[in-house]
Amino acid sequence: MSVFKEQPLPFLMDEALAAAPVGSKQPSSYNSDHRQRLRARFMAGGAAAMPEYELLELVLFRAIPRHDVKPLARALMDRFGDFNRVIMASEARLRDIDGVGDAVIIELKIIEAAAHRMARSKVMQTQILSSWDALLDYCHTTMAHRETEQFRVLYLDRKNVLIGDEEQARGTVDHVPVYPREVAKRALELNASAVILVHNHPSGASTPSHSDIDMTKRVNAACDALGLTLHDHLIIGKSQELSFRSEGYL
Repeated sequence: MSVFKEQPLPFLMDEALAAAPVGSKQPSSYNSDHRQRLRARFMAGGAAAMPEYELLELVLFRAIPRHDVKPLARALMDRFGDFNRVIMASEARLRDIDGVGDAVIIELKIIEAAAHRMARSKVMQTQILSSWDALLDYCHTTMAHRETEQFRVLYLDRKNVLIGDEEQARGTVDHVPVYPREVAKRALELNASAVILVHNHPSGASTPSHSDIDMTKRVNAACDALGLTLHDHLIIGKSQELSFRSEGYL
């Protein structure tokens, strides 16, 4: 039998203990039994076997040892609404929650990075027009819960294989600056033949604004001038997306 036990990173242990919410200390037997029960339930039934706040507890176990993390999990869920929004929340907003320090943020951001990487691996170097659902899943995973607008450009080769996925700009809660010439210039640098534009609406709505429509027309004109194809422009909302191509804007 192994004598090794899972422990948090040593340099974060003191901070994690200090960051635990006031009044969260429970008898060690309670914490040990509770953690074992949650882990056993997860191993037996996966995420479907538990509510989201308990799934969040499992993540927090590694950051805060020997303390009851249920109050912190509840506080995070109350503030951000669901598991996905907790994981995607900015560091600054997470630190507003009593009990959140570097140890907690590191664990949450590892989960976020892993989710993004897994979603991205399903679309890179694939024929994107025949993997549209995977592309939408990737866009929602990486962009749907962002608190500010992000504009991404997907670059495709002659066979519509995704060869590049790059952030072109970041903005505010309702605006992101986009430069059509830069989009077209980067496409030529990558030897791309087509592009797909993607940006999110932090408000949650996927309806295009007048500036969205105008910007798309300008990017399309820049692409036409260089023999590039603008396949689509996707607006990613909280739970849905809008395709400019499907809605007749392109």
